[in-house]
Amino acid sequence: MSMIIDSPEYPCSIWGGHGSIMSNSIREGCSERAGGRYIITRDVADTVPGLDEKHKVRLTTMLIDQRRQGVELPEVTPQLVEDAKNKPSLPVYERAERLLQYFSSKTGKVGDSLKINYDIDDPIFQGALAWSESTVKGEVDFLIKYLKKKGWIDGNWGAISKDTEAFFTVTVEGYGHIADLRTNQDSTQCFIAMWFDNTMNDLYDQGIKPAIEATGYTPMRIDKKPHANKIDDEIIAEIRRSRFLVADFTHGKDGARGGVYYEAGFAHGLDLPVIFLCRNDMIDKLHFDTRQYNHIVWENNELDELCKNLTNRIEAVIGEGPNKGETI
Repeated sequence: MSMIIDSPEYPCSIWGGHGSIMSNSIREGCSERAGGRYIITRDVADTVPGLDEKHKVRLTTMLIDQRRQGVELPEVTPQLVEDAKNKPSLPVYERAERLLQYFSSKTGKVGDSLKINYDIDDPIFQGALAWSESTVKGEVDFLIKYLKKKGWIDGNWGAISKDTEAFFTVTVEGYGHIADLRTNQDSTQCFIAMWFDNTMNDLYDQGIKPAIEATGYTPMRIDKKPHANKIDDEIIAEIRRSRFLVADFTHGKDGARGGVYYEAGFAHGLDLPVIFLCRNDMIDKLHFDTRQYNHIVWENNELDELCKNLTNRIEAVIGEGPNKGETI
């Protein structure tokens, strides 16, 4: 069972402290309250303590989501802070499910009991606040009661609102629900969301397709699949069948590709990993909902480099597929 302990070497610039100075412009922070380690520009580190708590919790959510997408050390930039101010709060049911996933990650073996101490210095409580986008004990308390009512956790509760600590376990039903959130773990398919324009053929043929196949997966491009059903239904069905999604947000003069944003969002709703790509000249045109994620930036004349970077990202975030080493 891993535990992030608030480190005096890397104090948390967001929730307290100033961060360890790495260079003239960059600091590093680490705390359970922020969900782990991150780097932050010094000018931002001087301003984030003054953010409203509701903005801090959304910023924390964005950092956690980046880590879940495979970014080991996410960066807090002025743009990320601005996006956190505009991003809506998570739905309550999603906050509860994230809390369940956090609790599961903190138990060593199936059936182990986990203790949460309702104390600001308790790392489990700090992590519960971070993962559930909560600001106070009462919110965590409410979400824990919801998880118990659903049968996903059980334990020694007493009068939770009066006690300073609680002991509980994740139930079989809870693990089952987590498994449902992590759909398609055995799938070999990767769904491709991109602009289906002839100018993008080289990107797919020389960059995306060979990287997916080299890592042992099968690319699914909906425009290349024969079908007799409504295209929207086919897209939803194929995303549901996929292990992960590669989304490229490059677009033409007509503007952003709404379908790509929708498909990436739908995959996120299924808890499927999404790997983000964007051509270099479009990176500053990304919508704030996706700017927080670490995009693989590419150039038309460097598609071999894109293929290499995408291959490495897939293996780091998803792992090797069952077809690795086979001729596809």
